[in-house]
Amino acid sequence: MILQHEPAQGPGYLLDCLRSRDVPVHLLRPDLGEPLPRTAAAFSGLVLLGSDHGVHDSKPWIRGEQSLLVDALRLSRPVLGHCFGAQQLARAMGAGVARNPRPDIGWRELWITPAARPLFGGEERLLSFNWHYDGFQIPAGATRTLFGSNSLNKGFVLGPHLGLQSHLEITEEGLRDWCAHGRDELRGRRGLTVQSESEILAALPERLARLRGAATSVYRHWIGQLDRPPVFGRRAA
Repeated sequence: MILQHEPAQGPGYLLDCLRSRDVPVHLLRPDLGEPLPRTAAAFSGLVLLGSDHGVHDSKPWIRGEQSLLVDALRLSRPVLGHCFGAQQLARAMGAGVARNPRPDIGWRELWITPAARPLFGGEERLLSFNWHYDGFQIPAGATRTLFGSNSLNKGFVLGPHLGLQSHLEITEEGLRDWCAHGRDELRGRRGLTVQSESEILAALPERLARLRGAATSVYRHWIGQLDRPPVFGRRAA
């Protein structure tokens, strides 16, 4: 099951990887009032995508996701979180989530920790796309997978659960839509850690090609841990 929270932040390349492995995919929009399951028992894995909201916002669906995440962890259902989704996962594991000193918006080179390099196809660095204001602490028992110059904790793994404080799932169409949606935000946040729309959209084919190699490795690893029982939700278009 995939939980999407913004129209411009869809599952993108992750959806392609799931379908290529014949994984049935169902999509929910809890931010639009679609009801969340009360338990994670009926599905094989849980993906949480990004959001313009923060995990501490007083939205009923954010609290509902937290309850579902706690149940998924209890049942050992693999969880994959991207950005806001990773913060939700870290929080469900008991780790803190707080505002970073500066926003991190744009393309960045991240360092892959030695223990995590097999997960990322053996690479030492990851060219990643980022759009976030908050960051998480590494949960107890988890291993840091990624770190950057603007935000130390960019990824973690704990058993079958992966948290990514970056966006491996983006596509060219999705990123263009996202920039159009956030154009005013980008104009008002220019600085050393915030790229302009033109900087973000420059050389996209080359950047996405680099990102795809790492994303394919990470997604295949996570998908390989799914048991694939029946799931509830709306089938992704």
